[in-house]
Amino acid sequence: MITKENIDILAGGNANVLDNSGNKIGSVGQLYLDDRTEDPSWVTVKTGLFGMSETFVPLTEATYDGGDLRVPYTKDEVKDAPRVDPGSHLSPEEEDRLYRHYNVAGGTRTTTGTGTRDTNVSNTRTGTAGTASTAGTGTYTGDAGTRGVTDRDRLTDRDTAGRTTDDAMTRSEEQLHVGTERHETGRARLRKYVVTENVTRTVPVTREEVRVEREPITDRNVGDAMSGPDLREDEHEVTLHEERPVVDKETVPVERVRLEKDTVTDQETVSDEVRKERIEADGADDRLRDDTLGRDRDR
Repeated sequence: MITKENIDILAGGNANVLDNSGNKIGSVGQLYLDDRTEDPSWVTVKTGLFGMSETFVPLTEATYDGGDLRVPYTKDEVKDAPRVDPGSHLSPEEEDRLYRHYNVAGGTRTTTGTGTRDTNVSNTRTGTAGTASTAGTGTYTGDAGTRGVTDRDRLTDRDTAGRTTDDAMTRSEEQLHVGTERHETGRARLRKYVVTENVTRTVPVTREEVRVEREPITDRNVGDAMSGPDLREDEHEVTLHEERPVVDKETVPVERVRLEKDTVTDQETVSDEVRKERIEADGADDRLRDDTLGRDRDR
């Protein structure tokens, strides 16, 4: 059962909402309290992309355990609930449609011309405390409705819940804290493969050729010329040589390649909305003696 002790936790909007099988439906959006008893009556569940859709779920048989809010309905029942725009209050017609959808006993409310209402279900109002018209000619005062608990309620020391602890009111504001988180943006790798190309080199080669030299008989060589027989047949053979190119290949290392990462810092501008409270006095002299509060109020 959801009690008043769970209000601050659920109103923070951090709890997950689970269906009757333990599957996550969404997250807690806004909490609605009974105006007469201050007991939690309804909660909105944020579903869809980025939690942009909110659906009302009754807290009649809901339980809170371990940071999760468990409701006795299926995920489809919650998502198929009548669409009601979250606001400060639920209208009687909207609340009736929701009760009928979830088959909650006593969910039908009736009014008569004298302004009476079914006390089995707390009536809702559409505005601030005061009078609101109902079916027929009667009226009823909005003192027992169901109102939403928003961040504004929590920022004002729960004054609307009647639990202020002294005669002063605390003024709070939101501050924007911006940080960074690391994301993977891509990957780089080294890949080695083999290509073939033609290489041309010029190398000098030598070869031997034959030429005939003739020299006249002189006093210096006459002895060699006369040493043989006068007439005979003879042959003289010379072996010729030449050089030919020879190709040999070897594999040698030429360089080392590695991947290095450099960190580049860019400047990005981030903007968001922050809320701050203002304090005004009704029916009293509204001269704030704290200079800081005065300057902040005038901004």
